[in-house]
Amino acid sequence: MNSSTDTLPQIAAIDRSSAAFRVGLMVGDRVMSVNGVVPRDILEWQRLVESDDVDICVLRGRETLEFDLARQPGEPLGVSISSAVFDRIHTCDNHCEFCFIYQLPKGMRRSLYMKDDDYRLSFLFGNFTTMTRFTEADLERVIDERLSPLYVSIHSPDPHVRSDMLRNVRGGFSLRWMKVLLDHDIQIRAQIVLCPGVNDGDILESTLAGLLEQYPTLESIAIVPLGLSRFNSEDRMRVHSQTEAQLVIETVSKWQARYVRAIGRQPIHLADEFYLVAQKSVPEALHYGEFPMLEDGVGLVRSFLDSFSGNGPDLMGKQAGFFASVDVPSPTDYVRVVNPAADTGLRSPVPVPVSLSVRKQIVDKPVAIVTGSYGALVMRNALKEQDFADVAVLEVENLYFGGNTAVAGLMTFEDIHRVLSDDKGSHIYLLPDVCLNDGVFLDGGSIEDLHREFNVEVIPTSGSSLRDRLESAKREVSHV
Repeated sequence: MNSSTDTLPQIAAIDRSSAAFRVGLMVGDRVMSVNGVVPRDILEWQRLVESDDVDICVLRGRETLEFDLARQPGEPLGVSISSAVFDRIHTCDNHCEFCFIYQLPKGMRRSLYMKDDDYRLSFLFGNFTTMTRFTEADLERVIDERLSPLYVSIHSPDPHVRSDMLRNVRGGFSLRWMKVLLDHDIQIRAQIVLCPGVNDGDILESTLAGLLEQYPTLESIAIVPLGLSRFNSEDRMRVHSQTEAQLVIETVSKWQARYVRAIGRQPIHLADEFYLVAQKSVPEALHYGEFPMLEDGVGLVRSFLDSFSGNGPDLMGKQAGFFASVDVPSPTDYVRVVNPAADTGLRSPVPVPVSLSVRKQIVDKPVAIVTGSYGALVMRNALKEQDFADVAVLEVENLYFGGNTAVAGLMTFEDIHRVLSDDKGSHIYLLPDVCLNDGVFLDGGSIEDLHREFNVEVIPTSGSSLRDRLESAKREVSHV
C-alpha cells in the first residue's frame, strides 16, 4: 500500500449487536473493497452492502484481512464509515466575486478554505453545485441511481451573466445538465445569490422569467443575499440597502403570483435576511410549503417563531435527503458520516448537540440568550409576545468577520467572549449550537475555553428547545 492508503474509508464505529462486530471488524480498519469493488463514496458503499452476504476486505495496520459478513435475519451490518466521499472531491474551479471563502481572514482552520463543486455532496448534504465540473458519467449516475434532489447554484440562466458572475466561461452553459436532469424527474432546488447592481433589478426580472420558461419544474428557487465580510476586496460587491431589499420583495412577490398563474404553484422563496433588512414581517408558514430550503436560510425565522410559540412543528435541524430516507438498521450505521465540505458553507446544516461537563449553575442568576444581530432582532419581539419579556438578549455584533455577517451561525469565540465579558458574567448564557462544529467555533476557540470563565449552556437551535429551557428557568426561580 502507498500514498493511496490515506484515501481509503475508515470504520468509525461498530455496533456490538451487529454482523460486523461478530466477525471481528474493528474501528480504524480501512475498507479496501466490498464484494470485490472499491467504493467511491457512501452512496456506492450503501448499494454494495445491501445484500445479506457481504465480503469486505480491509487494511488493518499493514495487514490485509478479508471478512465474510453473512448476516442473520434482521441482523444489522453495524458499520459506520467516517467519510462521505472516498475518492477525490470535485473542487470548484469558479472564481465568483461574491464567494465568501475569498473573504475569509488568513490563519483559520484549513478546511474552511476548501471549495467543493461535487454533485454527490449536493445530494447527500445539500451543498450547492454550479455543475461546471459535471460530466456525462455524472449525469448517467445521477439518473440511474436517482440521486434526487440536487442543489444547484444558478444566479442567472443567461449565459453571459452567469459566466461573468462565476468568472468561468464554462459556467455560461453548464445549466444544460439541469435541463436533462429535470426531464428525467430529478428534483432540483435552485439558488440565486443576489448581488446589488449585478443580477438584481431588470436582470432578476429576466432571470425569473427565464427560469419559468426554461425550467418550470424546478422544485424550489431560493433567492439569498450575498454574504459580505470586512475582508472583501471586490469593488462591485456591497450589501442591500433597506430600499433595495424592499424592491426585491416587491419584485419577487409579483413573480410569485405569475408562477402560480402559469404553473399552478409557487416555488420562489426569499431568504429571511431580505425581510429583516427591509424591516418587514416574514411570511406565514403556508408561504414556504414544506420548507425545502430551510437550511439555506429560507423560512428559518418563521419556523423558529412558530415552534417557539407552539403554533407549528419544530423544523430546525431536521434531517433530509439520503441519510433520512435510507433504511438504517442500526443508529450507528451512518450518523457519523461527516460532510467533508461542511465548513465551506460556514454553517452547520444539522446542528449537533455539544456535550459539556457543565459546572453547577448558580440558580439565582437569570438566563440570557446569546445570538447574532439578526437573531436578536427576532428574539426580542418573540420574547415579549410569549411572556418572556424579562429574559435578556445579548446581541453579538460580528466584528470578527464584519460586513453583513449577522447570523448566529457565524458567531465566533472572540466576539462571544467580548460580549460575555462586558456583561461581567451576570447571567447563565444560552448559546445556540449552530455556531459550533464539534465544540469548536469558526475562529478556533472552543466551548470548553468559554465555559472556563462563564456559565454557558449550549442548546439546540430551535424555538421549542429554547422555550423549554426558558420555562425551566422560570420554575427554578420560583423554587428559590
